[in-house]
Amino acid sequence: MDLSVIIVSYNVKYFLEQCLVSVLKAAEGIDCEIFVIDNNSDDESCSMVKNRYPGINLIINHTNRGFSAANNQAIKAAKGKYILILNPDTIVEEDTFSKCIDFMEIHPDAGALGVRMIDGKGRFLPESKRGIPYPATAFFKMTGLSYLFPKSILFNKYHLGYLDEMETNKADVISGAFMFLRKKAVHKTGLLDEDYFMYGEDIDYSYRLLKAGFSNYYFPGTTITHFKGQSTSKTDIKVTLTFYRAMLIFVHKHLKDGNSNILVLLIKVAIFFRASLSVIKRFIISNINPKTGRKRT
Repeated sequence: MDLSVIIVSYNVKYFLEQCLVSVLKAAEGIDCEIFVIDNNSDDESCSMVKNRYPGINLIINHTNRGFSAANNQAIKAAKGKYILILNPDTIVEEDTFSKCIDFMEIHPDAGALGVRMIDGKGRFLPESKRGIPYPATAFFKMTGLSYLFPKSILFNKYHLGYLDEMETNKADVISGAFMFLRKKAVHKTGLLDEDYFMYGEDIDYSYRLLKAGFSNYYFPGTTITHFKGQSTSKTDIKVTLTFYRAMLIFVHKHLKDGNSNILVLLIKVAIFFRASLSVIKRFIISNINPKTGRKRT
């Protein structure tokens, strides 16, 4: 079998169906199997998949096991030479799978492949290619210097902003929204780390692939649409805290040197800063009349 597509879903029925339509189109002519792992949704996602797509392998979890654990359920059963971890809030192009397979065939050193991602408005998503969050890289990201100098090789190593979005290059980190994996690399590297409930698992796995001797590539020869965060609210402080906690897991696991203490401190400061902003924002919203802009009395 050529390809196993794995989609972990949680309460995104509408986006999941759009995703499946595009996946089935891209899979035409390819020996492909598709897995949908549902993490205890309550929006009838499972019944939709059962009724409309009976050929898809549906795994139903009765608790939310998290992104890594759910993916691992399907990875263990996957038969494809290649494995694609794909977010449900994405749409792939008709030739995405065939182009990715062709790329991997002529790059035997590739462990993982990422593609050019755009949002729903057609804007390039910089997380399509990223660097390892070493202390300086993470500091420039957290302080906003990477945003102020998006093309700088010094300040924006996190999003590799100095690399042209339309050029193929090696990239340290491949996004978990679209991570095209060589199964042999998975066998050598192992499963996703289930300590990561949500966020950070792609950084961890990309880093482990590099340590195992593989290369990771950014390939803009095909573009996917990623609507981003449809199963979580980006304004939810819990989501922000989950992201930074994931970063702490990565640092404690992989960056065990003198600089790791600095990065841990930076992350903890960032957690406090973001949490404080959330509290202030909620206070302002609760005390200002949204219709008049006046303070409530």
